[in-house]
Amino acid sequence: MEFTKMHGLGNDFLVFYGEQELPHNVSELAIKWCNRYFGIGGDGLVFILPSERADFKMRIINSDGTEAEQCGNAIRCVSKYVYDNGYIDKGQITIETLGAGVQQVSLQIEEGIVQRVRVDMGEPILDGLTVPTTIAANPVLAQPIESDGQDFSFTAVSMGNPHCVIYVEDAPNFDLATWGPKLEVHPYFPRKINVEFATVTRRDRVEMRVWERGAGPTLACGTGACATLVSSVLNGLTDRAAWIGLKGGDLYIEWDENDNHVYMTGPAEAVFKGNIF
Repeated sequence: MEFTKMHGLGNDFLVFYGEQELPHNVSELAIKWCNRYFGIGGDGLVFILPSERADFKMRIINSDGTEAEQCGNAIRCVSKYVYDNGYIDKGQITIETLGAGVQQVSLQIEEGIVQRVRVDMGEPILDGLTVPTTIAANPVLAQPIESDGQDFSFTAVSMGNPHCVIYVEDAPNFDLATWGPKLEVHPYFPRKINVEFATVTRRDRVEMRVWERGAGPTLACGTGACATLVSSVLNGLTDRAAWIGLKGGDLYIEWDENDNHVYMTGPAEAVFKGNIF
């Protein structure tokens, strides 16, 4: 199988094209191939598959073998891959996802190469039970949560996958490794959750660090950036468009007042190609 190693702001994947469906042992393969010491290394596997509803279908398998419903960095990688490799020749494409349905993608192309990708990430889901959490509120704002003797408060947002956004004084230096895994499996979250720790520095900028469900700490999370912007607007902390500063770089996120959709703009990069035997 041929793969291309790609990343969106350091959130990295092994991207596969040409399969008709997922391999039967894909969870085992993800655990093996994503291992950074005994495998190739990556936050997950991404398969670009045929779709009856869109130009392509995207399936994402996390490094722990579980499947993710959606991934903002992965969809940018997929979009760049299919254009740069000549599998599509238009600047507006559609990608089918497991958790967020068919998403519209706009490619920003320079000299025949995709430089940036703008994705319509759809409407955020704010109903607590649908996110899902165990909390029957819509929206779930500043909800107290306790873990191992530490008190936090969170806002719940789904962008096709579940997120809880927690505001802290210094997100870039927050103890992500301690609190991320504990909050991921908190009883409030029946299907686990992605955890974002955020610090608002201006009305148009938020610094964020993420613990991803099924992958652990990553350098960037596109859906997490979208959830953070939505949460920040709901809590009155930012405007409806802002830069989200991640460890791997910045994403520009907009929450449109007219259609209620969230739009994400950012880069994607191909690193190398290889073959797995």
